[in-house]
Amino acid sequence: MGILDRVGDWAKRIKRDGVTLWFAGKNPRTPWYAKALGLFVVAYALSPIDLIPDFVPVLGYLDEVLLLPGLIWLAIRLLPPDVLAECRAQADQWMATQGAKPRSWAGAAFVVAVWLGLTAAAWFWLREPP
Repeated sequence: MGILDRVGDWAKRIKRDGVTLWFAGKNPRTPWYAKALGLFVVAYALSPIDLIPDFVPVLGYLDEVLLLPGLIWLAIRLLPPDVLAECRAQADQWMATQGAKPRSWAGAAFVVAVWLGLTAAAWFWLREPP
């Protein structure tokens, strides 16, 4: 198995675990802290808008390569084993029947709100005092 095959398998697992977190967020047996982190990760992962746009050299892909996998790994580790197994089975079934990850417009709204907040903060910080 070559390195490209291993990277492809890793990417498929990350994608599946992102969908797993989506199902875990709806599961009543998921602890509140795992649900909070999982829903944050899912909102960002499934958002059609990135926090750091991909056209920004190097930094644009850091969220997909480092930030998202790390947050997904942490959120998965917080899930109880029985909930994780159930939600992974649901995610596998979803991906087999739907073929694509779901979209989160709430996640897109979150990313837009973060950018607007950062823009407003920068404007207040950079503007000249009255």
